[in-house]
Amino acid sequence: MRSWTAFRRGLRRGAPILTLPLLLPCFPAKANDAATAVGAAMLPRDLSPWGMFMQADIVVKAVMVGLVFATAATWTVWLSKTIELVRLRRNARAALRELANARCTDDAVRQVGEGAVAQLLEGAVTELGLSTDRMDKEGIKARIASRLQQIEAAASRRVAFGTGVLATIGSTGPFVGLFGTVWGIMNSFIGISKSQTTNLAVVAPGIAEALLATALGLVAAIPAVVIYNLFARQIASYRALLGDGSAEISRLVGRDLDSGTLLVRRHLAAAE
Repeated sequence: MRSWTAFRRGLRRGAPILTLPLLLPCFPAKANDAATAVGAAMLPRDLSPWGMFMQADIVVKAVMVGLVFATAATWTVWLSKTIELVRLRRNARAALRELANARCTDDAVRQVGEGAVAQLLEGAVTELGLSTDRMDKEGIKARIASRLQQIEAAASRRVAFGTGVLATIGSTGPFVGLFGTVWGIMNSFIGISKSQTTNLAVVAPGIAEALLATALGLVAAIPAVVIYNLFARQIASYRALLGDGSAEISRLVGRDLDSGTLLVRRHLAAAE
């Protein structure tokens, strides 16, 4: 009887020791809960694009601001060049119709209004005025063709002005955004080292801010490439119209030279 009582007393005294292994699995869960609570406390509540921008590093902010300005420049160039190309192509088509109805150079000068085709016609008339009666007709035609090519090249350079910005944005935008992403992820890893934790709640905001820079880079680059290709086709069409105008003017000048009407007009002008 005494031995049984002593055994129960010893069992009561060793109860805390026996229950210790049962309590040990609870501590890691509590530690994880604490780490989660800390991560939740460090996690920003505002993960909208504006909130991520305001919480980003200064370098990432500079990259994002630059990409936003690049996007604004892309759409500004699109609007201005679209209006310009529509006006120039309309004027060129109207001038080509007038040239097709003209029977001589003088008729073309009276009928064609302002525009690049009018400048081509003016250059041809100027070269005719500088030529003398004794000059060879083929030489006059060659000089007129050279002057027309020069005026056409100058008009093509003017209409293509500004499209280089689109090419630059389209080629460098993704890489600029990637630079902001790399910088933001690098800062996230530095934060992991400082906080001594790999909890995703701690590093997720920095990674999200970094990926936002890549998204802005694509937003700036994709429209720039599409608009640049569109303008390239429209500018090529406009150059074709100028080429048609040069060919029509060359035919009118050659017609006047071969018929002798220019020589008759010069003699009449000298007599007066």
